[in-house]
Amino acid sequence: MSENMGHIVKSYEQELKRLADLMAEMGGLVESQTALAAQAVVGQDGAAAARAIEIDPRVDALEREVEQFVIRLLALRQPVANDLRKIVAALKITSDLERIGDYAANVAKRSLVLAQFSLPYSLTGIAHMARMVQENLKAVIDAVSETDAAKAIAVWRSDQAVDDIYNTIFRELITYMIEDPRNITPCTHLLFIAKNLERIGDHATNIAEKVHYTATGETLPETRPKGEHSPYAGLAQS
Repeated sequence: MSENMGHIVKSYEQELKRLADLMAEMGGLVESQTALAAQAVVGQDGAAAARAIEIDPRVDALEREVEQFVIRLLALRQPVANDLRKIVAALKITSDLERIGDYAANVAKRSLVLAQFSLPYSLTGIAHMARMVQENLKAVIDAVSETDAAKAIAVWRSDQAVDDIYNTIFRELITYMIEDPRNITPCTHLLFIAKNLERIGDHATNIAEKVHYTATGETLPETRPKGEHSPYAGLAQS
């Protein structure tokens, strides 16, 4: 290999590492954002809510940086095979991470409003759901950094459990709202918080699908594992 060719290859490898570093930074921020948002709700922690909201602009900026970086890589390097899959997946994964950040910020904002009410409803279910979503998010971010198809499949399969607990929370909150109209406002905020957490789980599953494709070149089935059918599944979808 000529010295010039060796320099080009080394430069390309550095660019791929830079892309991986940007994604790792974004994943870490989103993971922190989600944890802070959960703490804001469950612990009625206004400071945690503020920090979760403050992180969001940095997450958005990183998504734009990755997008520009990927476009440059595609134009100048013209990658093929596994590298092409990895670079294109990075663009899609960071889009999912950005959406997760948005949902985490939304949870944090709702928690600030919720703090003004005396809650008629235990937050145990919300806390359990938040823990499950955080575990899945951490696992899928690890899967991204390691291009680990097995970890990706585990996250993909776990979506059912998140959906099941969301559906349970939904039905319980509707019951509280029917029993006493004074519960409608706080329970509505809790419904949207639960839905935002469920959407974070969905985007973690989206990322898992992309990691699996990057690692294997094969797509997972179009129908992912889901929980029991809920007639309320469209609430606050985006």
